[in-house]
Amino acid sequence: MTDKKKASLTTRIVTGMGAGIFTGVLLQMLMPDKSDFVIPLYFFELSLRSFLVDGIFEVIGQVFISSLKMLVVPLVFVSLICGTCSLKDTTKLGRIGGKAISLYLITTAIAISFAMFLALLISPGEGVNMVSDTTFTSREAPSLAQVFIQMFPSNPFAAFAQGNMLQVIVFALLFGIAIALSGKAGERIAGLFEDMSTVIMRLVTILMNLAPYGVFCLLASLFTDMSLKIFGNLIVYFFVVFFALILHATVTYSAILKIMAGLNPITFLKKMRDAVIFAFSTASSNATIPVTLETVTKKMGVKNSIASFTVPLGATINMDGTAIMQGVATVFIAQVFNVDLTFSQYLMVILTATLASIGTAGVPGVGLIMLAMVLDQVGLPVEGIGLIIGVDRLLDMTRTAVNVTGDSMVSIVVAKSEDQFDEDVFYDDNAGSKIENIDFHDLDKNQSDS
Repeated sequence: MTDKKKASLTTRIVTGMGAGIFTGVLLQMLMPDKSDFVIPLYFFELSLRSFLVDGIFEVIGQVFISSLKMLVVPLVFVSLICGTCSLKDTTKLGRIGGKAISLYLITTAIAISFAMFLALLISPGEGVNMVSDTTFTSREAPSLAQVFIQMFPSNPFAAFAQGNMLQVIVFALLFGIAIALSGKAGERIAGLFEDMSTVIMRLVTILMNLAPYGVFCLLASLFTDMSLKIFGNLIVYFFVVFFALILHATVTYSAILKIMAGLNPITFLKKMRDAVIFAFSTASSNATIPVTLETVTKKMGVKNSIASFTVPLGATINMDGTAIMQGVATVFIAQVFNVDLTFSQYLMVILTATLASIGTAGVPGVGLIMLAMVLDQVGLPVEGIGLIIGVDRLLDMTRTAVNVTGDSMVSIVVAKSEDQFDEDVFYDDNAGSKIENIDFHDLDKNQSDS
């Protein structure tokens, strides 16, 4: 049942993408050069552009975009608080938490920086020159010092209302740490936020199930007035993101593991196979947590006292794959709409996407919500998401596999630094194999083996 529903969602989104492109191309043939096509009826004449393109498609598409933006603040705030307040042992808060969070943020910053460099080098959106209906007035970019000052809100409720995500993220971090340090009162508040997180995740699920209709309308509207040249650009975009993901997982993680823990990266990547396959299949870091924990503890030798903290925390705040997508997508959309971003704006994208990854929940499709926030921060048209949302569903599975690999790598590095790591288990090719073989005819035997 689960596999059928999962496949159904993917199929529906891809079908919506294909149907939207086909409809847009068909309407473009009927209405070349943004002309109109009028259908005479009994009592009136029906304008396809006014009724269909500027009417139904525009309304549904913009409602879908607004829904994406609607979830940004509550999703980041609640998810981040749940992640930070999970630090129950205050004596380990500064040491282990600092190591894990620092590594997660460093790898995320490396990921998005490399992704943007690659996108600027290859220029997947160059030459399209689309025009957005959304207009904005560019402002003088603030200095880097001013950016850091403005990260701290003087009024957190104003930050919520204005959608100032940097301030929301900082306030959520401080609030989550305070909850973790507040004993019984903090536990009661943490339980409330866990329940709120469940409800918001259900909202995300609802939105993703409506995504095929939003995708259809957005792409039908876009392709009605768009040159077919964009197809080639989309293919280039897809492979730029995919190449950046694979390179980050195999090169960046391997280098950090070798330098900081002195372990063999080939052994690590081999033992990650099961978790990577499961992550790729579910496209959800949260759903993969049990498999990741089993891989890290039983196959790689990380003590449960470390893994039980770093793996769930990583599923909440380590979104390197999402950051790579956001970096490439930002450059791609800027090039498609012919918007020149300044160096300080690129720095803003790196900073915003790195910190936003802390609040990106590990469920399918959430990266698009975060992308809407990143685009808005640098004044790019949010409707550009409609260009990539179809292929993004295919990339989402690869992003999750990268995220899970990063969670495991950080868990090993932190455990090794805390002397909570069994190197013999790491190099044992048969480690963890017994627990994978279950004899359903002899349950007592299984219990004794465990």
